[in-house]
Formats: sequence, C-alpha cells, structure tokens
Amino acid sequence: MNRRLVGYLCAVGAGATWGTTGPLSTGLYAYMPATSIGFWRVLLGTVCLAIWGLVFRRDLLRVDAHGWLLVGLGGGILVALFEIAYQLAIAGAGVAGAAALLYTAPVIVAVLARVILREALTPVRLALALVVMIGVALTVTHGSNAGAEAARLGIGAGIAGGLLSALSYALTTLLARFAVPRYGAVRVLFLEALGGVVILGIVLPLARHAPPPLPPTAAAWRGLLGLTVGSVLAANILFFSAVKRIEAAPAAVAATIEPVVGTLLALALFAQRLTALGWLGLLLVVGGVAAGYLKEGAPEPTA
Repeated sequence: MNRRLVGYLCAVGAGATWGTTGPLSTGLYAYMPATSIGFWRVLLGTVCLAIWGLVFRRDLLRVDAHGWLLVGLGGGILVALFEIAYQLAIAGAGVAGAAALLYTAPVIVAVLARVILREALTPVRLALALVVMIGVALTVTHGSNAGAEAARLGIGAGIAGGLLSALSYALTTLLARFAVPRYGAVRVLFLEALGGVVILGIVLPLARHAPPPLPPTAAAWRGLLGLTVGSVLAANILFFSAVKRIEAAPAAVAATIEPVVGTLLALALFAQRLTALGWLGLLLVVGGVAAGYLKEGAPEPTA
C-alpha cells in the first residue's frame, strides 16, 4: 500500500473517530456545561500524553524555541478556540448544525493551503471539497433530531461557534501539515494540547466560566474518558499521521466522513431519521471521500 493511500486512510479513520464527539458531548450536557467539557477532555488528553512520555518518550518537551512558539502557543490557541467553539456549536445548534458549519473547513483548507503552503489547488480537489460540503449540508439538515440535540445556548451562539470551529480546524490542519514532519505527530499533539490547557485555564476564569473542580459523576468521567481516548488522542494521532503523508486539502476532504458517522450514530442511538435528501447527501459525502481515496491511491506519474 503506497504512502499516499495510507495517509488518506488515516484521515478517514480520524474523521470517523471524531464522529463520536457530538453524541458523546450531547450526553454530557446533562452533567456539565459545554465550556467545561472542552477544558476537561483536553486536560485529560494532556495528562495521558505526559504519562506516556514519562514512560516511553522523555524527549516530548525537547523542542526548539520556534516549535514552542509555533506549536505550543499558536497551536494551543487554536486548540482552545476549537474546544470551546465546537462545544458551543453542538450545544447551540445541535450535533447536525454544528457538523454542517464545521465542514465548511475543507474549502477553507484548500484555499489557504494554496496561499500559505503553496499546495496545488487543482480543480479535482476543489470539486471534491465542494461535493462533500454539499453532501454534509444535506445529510445533517434533512433528518429528525429526536433525542440527540439540546439547543441550550441559542442558534446565534451555535452559528458563531460553528464558524469559529471551522476556522480553527482549518488553521490547525495547515499548522499540522507544516509542523508534524519537523517535530513528529505525538510531540505536536502534546504541545498543542498543553498549550490549549494553559490557555483555557487562564481564559475560562477570566470569562467567568471556570471549570468545576472535578466532573460531578461517574457517568461524566466515563463520557470524558471516551472523548479523550477517541476524539483527542486517537483521532488526532491518525490525522497528524495523515498530513505527514498527504497534503492538507485531501486530508481535510477525507476527514469529512466525521459528520456522516455522527449522523449514523444519531440514527442508531437516538431514533433519528433521514429524508430522501438526507440520504442523497450521505451518498455525496461517501462518494466524494471514495473518489479522493481513488485519486490519492493512484500511482504517481513518473518523470
């Protein structure tokens, strides 16, 4: 299996794992506010990585000043922004609305990757990004939301959170494309998470949203641990492994499988339904991701 195909499959795996975020977060809203969920899952992820580093990789913190500034500070700001913004989007607009807003990101990534990283903005890449965006919009807006979404904060907060999460996701993808080949996937994830925890620990109290001392119940702990292992650790390691092998734009397209997984989980767990347009959107997303798989797996032309 060639390098690009492995990278694309890693991105699909990351998106599928991220797809559990909405349903798990929705279940946690009964125990703690959205801002606290974002803080605690990053903190637990950082602690897990720190313990792993003490045992297996004591060089996790051995990074040059440029790495601390770019990944620790810059990546930490993006992680903090994403964690709060996406939780607000889920709480305000529901799992479906949050996913639809988040996945304006592939087009943002494709355009910014051309401007910042000088990656090729080919018609095929742009077309695939647009196809999956249309598919996501249809999938997540043409189904019932029974039992799955509790729009607690209002649609305005949800829309703002969704757009900010899309921007932070796009910029994090570009940062990973630059930093992972230089510092390694696990080190980049650890530095970003550490920076995110520090920033959230400062910003949340200043905004009068200080996190609770501890999650209040055993069920809350289980939900947070599930989010930590899945959407913080496994998904990010898979995605960083992807951008080490393929460009940012196709990685972002492949990860767009996330809202489809989230929608299917909502169908299974919360008795939701899709209309005909919703199923059409699902087919568009799957078709767009599959087309990207075939394109990235094709042999590279020889000179």
